[in-house]
Amino acid sequence: MRPWRGAMVRRTAALGLVCLVLAACTRSDQSADDPQPDCTPFKQASSVEELNQQIQTARSSPEFRGGDVGASVPLQDGRSLWIFGDTLRGPEYGNRMVRNSMLLFEKDCIRTIPGENGGAIIPDRGDGVGYWPMSIAVVPKGEGELVGVMSQRVRTTGDGSEAWGFETLGPSIAVFVVRPGKDPVLSLVRDFGPDDPARTNPAWGAASWIQDGYVYLYGTSNPGDGSAFGYALRVARVPIEQIVDQSAWTYWDGQQWQADPAAAAVLIEPIGGVSQTLSVIFKDGKWYAISKRDDFLGSDLVVWSADAPTGPFEASDPVAKIPSDFNANLYLYMPLAHPELFPQPGSLVVSVSRNTDSLSKIEKNPTLYRPEFMTITLPS
Repeated sequence: MRPWRGAMVRRTAALGLVCLVLAACTRSDQSADDPQPDCTPFKQASSVEELNQQIQTARSSPEFRGGDVGASVPLQDGRSLWIFGDTLRGPEYGNRMVRNSMLLFEKDCIRTIPGENGGAIIPDRGDGVGYWPMSIAVVPKGEGELVGVMSQRVRTTGDGSEAWGFETLGPSIAVFVVRPGKDPVLSLVRDFGPDDPARTNPAWGAASWIQDGYVYLYGTSNPGDGSAFGYALRVARVPIEQIVDQSAWTYWDGQQWQADPAAAAVLIEPIGGVSQTLSVIFKDGKWYAISKRDDFLGSDLVVWSADAPTGPFEASDPVAKIPSDFNANLYLYMPLAHPELFPQPGSLVVSVSRNTDSLSKIEKNPTLYRPEFMTITLPS
């Protein structure tokens, strides 16, 4: 969702996210020969309550006034990496809105990872199509790690002045190389399939999880005929080392893994279904899909649980209420799981993206475009 795109173009996070969202770190227009960005000190929160308090009270910075998504992964060297969607920056930047951004949390400070020429960390294509991150995963590689970011391609429609003036065109992957103590370096960006705005096409990578040598890529789709507010959920998998080769993907058809994406079985139906972007995790011997039921128009944060990555998934009663206030044009959406934050058996920290329909509102009160965190209880 890009509610205040009418003012520009639009589109969650933790531990040091407080600094990230509010005190980011450095200008994004540095070249490879420039010195590393300054690392802004921050105090790590010791609880979700403290984290939310920091987010609400910390002041903004020009580099990162707000953003949504905020998918995260921990790194082997003790740092953590966060990827954001539409990111608002200060007036010091000619391009105040970029499609995505990345924050790196060090032991006691945080900084922005600069994009090429001051742009998005995953650069727009030459034709102006950008990338909205959906999920992130990390695997060891030699002395360092490879970080994969699954995104959806997005294109502005009309003159860009409408709140819903965009269309998504299909999934893609960006791969970053991260060496111990060094910044992530973008290695490749690959689009999967031709550009196609049909919502009936699964957005593979709307959630992703690595388990037992495979990457599980969950795809979301909507009938596109007004019959459902939510999204259906399907799953593909691929050996980790072959993820950029879509011909190596296989799709669960309800009985077996096979090569035809059109035969992928629906694991969760779209009526009462998940959001377009969600989290699927494996924890305490169970698989959990965490999402806002019926996407933006819903109000229930629900956990679907299963014994296998292929389901069957059973919906819980609502574990939290996260309604949007449409009268005030304040939106709560896209709950994402952060298993590495304050981990406890039987519970999970979740971030919820927040937004409004007005860029001027956010400039006056940047907290409107900052995430909120909560702890939920997982179904037994």
